[in-house]
Amino acid sequence: MTRHRLTTFRHGDLVFDVDDDGPLGGEPVVLLHGWPQSSTSWGPVADRLHALGFRTVAPNQRGYSPGASPTGRRQYVLGNLAADALALIDAVDAGPVHLVGHDWGAAVSYTVATTAPDRVRTLTSLAVPHPGAFRRALTTSTQALHSWYMGFFQLPVVPELFIRRFPDRFVRTLESTGQTHDNAVRDTAFITRAGITTTLDWYRAAPLVRPGHEAGPVTVPTLHVYGARDTAVGRRCAELNAGFVTGPYRLEVLEEVSHWIPEEAPDEVVDLFEHHVARHS
Repeated sequence: MTRHRLTTFRHGDLVFDVDDDGPLGGEPVVLLHGWPQSSTSWGPVADRLHALGFRTVAPNQRGYSPGASPTGRRQYVLGNLAADALALIDAVDAGPVHLVGHDWGAAVSYTVATTAPDRVRTLTSLAVPHPGAFRRALTTSTQALHSWYMGFFQLPVVPELFIRRFPDRFVRTLESTGQTHDNAVRDTAFITRAGITTTLDWYRAAPLVRPGHEAGPVTVPTLHVYGARDTAVGRRCAELNAGFVTGPYRLEVLEEVSHWIPEEAPDEVVDLFEHHVARHS
């Protein structure tokens, strides 16, 4: 087991920034952020996990870390993003980890769990379900309407210009989805510094995955947490998720919570996580 703090880790030529905190001897929890956020979005959850004795390891993922921002959308397919997370698990060197992902980080987590289930003790996904459930919801529900912005992000240059030239309007857009003003300002500033294009390339790489070639069924114990006030992910996604998990599974719906679950409801997240881990230890 690694007995020193990680500040970075490598995957090939890429160097990722990492926040590593909590008891070094505690069970490791890898926290994967979504768009347009960074490892700092896990702060409230991480603090509570540390108090319970867990060690948390939260990277700035591909396209968000200055040393890990290759050019070209093909660099950002889910297989590559999952391989980055597996390299981090190797760097932690503590055996299987508890894997927690929010938004795009949840999609990466499902891919990791199906690629290398022996490296994942438990999986907890927040907001975004298994990629297969999301794709099915796009064609069987109103999810395509919720995901209008994903089509906008396919445009070259235009989304970058909007965010860079009209940051206040982008902040207001994030606020309209339930994010606080301070967090929206923080995240807008972060992706502007990190490189807007490389963070958007996660979306631009999505069409490169052919239907039926997403992550397979998940066999590890899985908890999915959905906020009923989520404007980006419809409830049908959460309902379909069980069909893509063959291991122990639980869905929890937080009726008064929006998309931004880790910062909006950290107490609920950690309570659910703690019970999930206890049931499957």
